[in-house]
Amino acid sequence: MEFIDQLNRKINLTKIPSRIVSLVPSQTELLVDLGLRDSIVGITKFCINPTDLRKEKTIVGGTKKVNFNKIRALNPDFIVCNKEENTEEMVLQLEEIAPVWVSDISTIPDCLEMIEKLGIIFEITEKASQIISKIHLELADFKMYMNDFPSKRVLYLIWKSPFMAAGKDTFIDSLLTLNNFENFISEENSRYPEVNWEDLKSVEVVLLSSEPYPFKEEHISEIRNKIDVEVKLVDGEYFSWYGTRLINAFDYFKTIH
Repeated sequence: MEFIDQLNRKINLTKIPSRIVSLVPSQTELLVDLGLRDSIVGITKFCINPTDLRKEKTIVGGTKKVNFNKIRALNPDFIVCNKEENTEEMVLQLEEIAPVWVSDISTIPDCLEMIEKLGIIFEITEKASQIISKIHLELADFKMYMNDFPSKRVLYLIWKSPFMAAGKDTFIDSLLTLNNFENFISEENSRYPEVNWEDLKSVEVVLLSSEPYPFKEEHISEIRNKIDVEVKLVDGEYFSWYGTRLINAFDYFKTIH
């Protein structure tokens, strides 16, 4: 059977995969919610949801660096990667072990396409459709809710030393837009640029993400010393985890307006 991943790569499978290695935390969560927990044999150290999953699965490394021997020993028949979170070099090496399916997510439609494609591969299309329908319903409700809120120009920080922000053509940027937040980082191909504080005079709100850098309350005053605007801590998982996390994300977004 031939399948096409989100990079338009052909994936050939002889049967429904039953030994999965997932190297993308949000997609690990999705696989579990699709009912595939028992088929997962390997995950990354960042696959923290469900919280007890790391106790029962083999940790094969992180998202940028893995132990290929550990993965090979697990005898997987399907490896899940992502264009942004994993590297091309990793994918090429992993392909020598098992078929590698790569997602490419910048928008909610990309996310829904991923869920649909995985549903087809694992022959769980009904479960996948249920998840997609839930996301559609929550999204429609949230769009109506946001009609009452004006647009604000924001800077969404993801890293410190150096300070880096989420830019265009990112999943974070697409969710900022849904929240009526105009991303200050507007240049094309500026996915995660370093911040020049001298250029931020038109920013109205700075959002400090909880991941990948764990910004905390103590960082709010530090940012305010650099730029005199509103500064908020936000849950980075709701802004950057694609998959079933979206079902609850919109209720969370209502709390930050």
